[in-house]
Amino acid sequence: MKISAYGTTLVMNGDDIAQVTNISGPSFGLDTVDVTTHDQANAWEQHIATLLRSGTVTVDIVYDPDLSSHADTLGAMVGKDAESFELNFPDPAQSQYVFDAFVTGFTPSAPVDGALTASVTLKITGEPTLVSNWS
Repeated sequence: MKISAYGTTLVMNGDDIAQVTNISGPSFGLDTVDVTTHDQANAWEQHIATLLRSGTVTVDIVYDPDLSSHADTLGAMVGKDAESFELNFPDPAQSQYVFDAFVTGFTPSAPVDGALTASVTLKITGEPTLVSNWS
């Protein structure tokens, strides 16, 4: 099945973040450590898995400083508190990632020939949950 991304929403503390144009992430990862030794049978490197990385989410918005969801996002960064987020996909199962994150970046952009925009970066803390609501 192919699914259009149109209609995906990002929610912070129960309120939609307005005017989202692009969402990237979460960028999950797994750290590994090299445990290759001099006395192993061959010279191929060996690794063990260590920490799971929750990664980041990057959100591009058409920035309006008067919108409460934009002001709240910037305020969350300044306040240095983890906030509750939901990333809701428009698939038939209504899949969503639920996670806590810190707003770690807020970068406005004002090109002379374009719209006022901003890029917002979220750093997930703890384990994110993938929820699907099959009907």
